[in-house]
Amino acid sequence: MGRTLYQKVFERHTVQELPSGQYQLLMGLHLIHEVTSPQAFSMIEERGLSVMFPERTFATVDHIVPTTSQLRPYADSLAEQMMAALERNTRRHGVRLFAPETGDQGIVHVVGPEKGLTQPGMTICCGDSHTATHGAFGAIAFGIGTSQVRDVLATQTLSMSKLRVRRIEVHGRLRPGVYAKDVILHIIGLLGVKGGVGYAYEYAGDVFDRMTMDERMTVCNMSIEGGARVGYVNPDRTTYEYLRGREHAPKRAAWDEALAYWESIRSDADAVYDDLVRIAAEDVEPMVTWGITPGQSTSISGQIPTVESFAEADRDSVREAYEYMGVSPGQPITGTRIDVAFIGSCTNGRLSDFEAVIELIRGRGFRVREHVQALVVPGSQEVKRAMIERGYDRIFTEAGFEFREAGCSMCLAMNPDKLQGRQVSASASNRNFKGRQGSPTGRTLLMSPVMVAAAAFAGEVTDARQLFGLPNA
Repeated sequence: MGRTLYQKVFERHTVQELPSGQYQLLMGLHLIHEVTSPQAFSMIEERGLSVMFPERTFATVDHIVPTTSQLRPYADSLAEQMMAALERNTRRHGVRLFAPETGDQGIVHVVGPEKGLTQPGMTICCGDSHTATHGAFGAIAFGIGTSQVRDVLATQTLSMSKLRVRRIEVHGRLRPGVYAKDVILHIIGLLGVKGGVGYAYEYAGDVFDRMTMDERMTVCNMSIEGGARVGYVNPDRTTYEYLRGREHAPKRAAWDEALAYWESIRSDADAVYDDLVRIAAEDVEPMVTWGITPGQSTSISGQIPTVESFAEADRDSVREAYEYMGVSPGQPITGTRIDVAFIGSCTNGRLSDFEAVIELIRGRGFRVREHVQALVVPGSQEVKRAMIERGYDRIFTEAGFEFREAGCSMCLAMNPDKLQGRQVSASASNRNFKGRQGSPTGRTLLMSPVMVAAAAFAGEVTDARQLFGLPNA
């Protein structure tokens, strides 16, 4: 009987089965940042322990870093304390830190792949919900809590239960104006925010085969929003070409050896899955969330659904969303006025995310509406440099966007970038929970970067295909 990538990688990294029925799993790569690591470092030091394998741990600053200026000390005293603690802890324990002054700083799930740290067949963990991003490379990657960060620092292992594996196939061709963000929002809308609980999601089919690594990362990033602990794509030539030549990727003879391993951990053709979902690419349209979970979404041509269209268990959340968002069943999503437009985050803050917008607006005279604050926030300093080299910063600023420094920014607002009051944000990020973008009453509409740009120019949610004149719009 064939095995899945998840099963192969899990078994290869199993140290032992524990009396509890869980497994002790070796972590190949541990990524840390300034928010969930200070307490973990304190806990190991209280026990007189040090980081067991510092060469397997890498740090960056992303959540709290300001995007208007990264000059120290930060105006927010708590942010400054977190940054100082990260500097102190990484220096003391010999962990490499991608600090702003190095030119390598960025969001943890952007920097890891950029540096070639993220590789197929790895187990990867980080004290951040969206660690599943790295599964795009054929890794088992998942977010962990602060106590587990402590455990990995001290032992390089975690205790874990095995997951079931659901294969999600998307076949056919996406229509113009439909992007990876729309694919994952469609999947979450179909299966629900709890549909993936207890599962690893294996993404497959024509659509994923043709996706770039950046697009695969967007999809895997939001697996957690569908309840899955892990989301991955089997490695292939696209994966290997992305990694070739990167700083931490294998070189020369080690490359050939790694390539053989990477090929060996792909899911077997006769692998058995616990569940199989098939989706036609032609059924996916540009998506927009209207509620307070990523599963409360509709296509751009759709309407706010009725409470009766949801399962009984979900209806209280739907009613809560109507009240919080100020929407009514049957209301079209188009025409929803926005106050803020945000393109960035670990979901959509890579160079290709900004290029998708640039391709549609270059030389066409689009301008952000006067009542809209529009932010473009690169996912890393490397992305920012590439944007400046190509002149994208100038194109965005001439169109009325603010071009910022690298960081998480308004995705979660643990920095100065926050919504005010009841503002409505068109956001390329990953969560639309109550208060997620900094205001306890602020409202978030998730969509692709191109859809965010269209909303910024229209001043309201609009069909980007029509605004930009895409074929078959």
